[in-house]
Amino acid sequence: MGISVNGIDIDDADIAQELPHHDSAGNPLKQAVHELVLRRLLLDEAERLGVPGGSDDDRIEALFAQEVRVPPADDAACRTFHAQRPQLFRSGALVEARHILFQVTPEAPLELLRATAQAVLDALKLAPERFGELAAQYSNCPSGALGGSLGQLSPGQSVPEFDALLFRLEAGALAGHLLETRFGYHIVQVQRRVEGQAMPYETVQAQIADRLSRAAWQRAVHQYLHLLVGRADIAGVALEGTASALVQ
Repeated sequence: MGISVNGIDIDDADIAQELPHHDSAGNPLKQAVHELVLRRLLLDEAERLGVPGGSDDDRIEALFAQEVRVPPADDAACRTFHAQRPQLFRSGALVEARHILFQVTPEAPLELLRATAQAVLDALKLAPERFGELAAQYSNCPSGALGGSLGQLSPGQSVPEFDALLFRLEAGALAGHLLETRFGYHIVQVQRRVEGQAMPYETVQAQIADRLSRAAWQRAVHQYLHLLVGRADIAGVALEGTASALVQ
């Protein structure tokens, strides 16, 4: 494919070996190439700085520990997060929900996929009783065979953007817009909800601090990767972003 990083080639054999690790990605080939490029950049930087490690993964972890540092989340930030997202901090909170997934794949043109999802959503706004029928017809999720049903979900069981929408919607409500996640476009409806009891800030402060610290660390790593990409000699591929399984 003619891809190189700082003069070191990434050949088809490397890509073929990496590809199985990205089967669930929207574009597995693109993700595999990006992962290999970023890994090469990190290993080159570890070599330049003399970062030790027994394996490539150990050296990358040690490089991050040495070069990427973020302060711990302070109490004010934690209290703000808790106050702004009360739906995430309820003991016993549950929703029964269903969805229709329009999965992003290399074979599906993104504009056509979104247009189809929007057309189905528009149809459901006029006839919400058709949800099960349209889920069975269109959904790329196994839940489509069950009318889109996801069963009962508690906070934190789904990806953050899906989670946030679920616990904002009232019982019976159909989300008025498509939800985009790394899996694709979703049409979401909450069928029933159990409110649970509000959890005092003191009981969840450590959980919030950990969540905010991890988010800050990921942002810092992405900025660090942007820096490495910007000063590297990369040929044969354009990196549109620095999202990587290395930093999840």
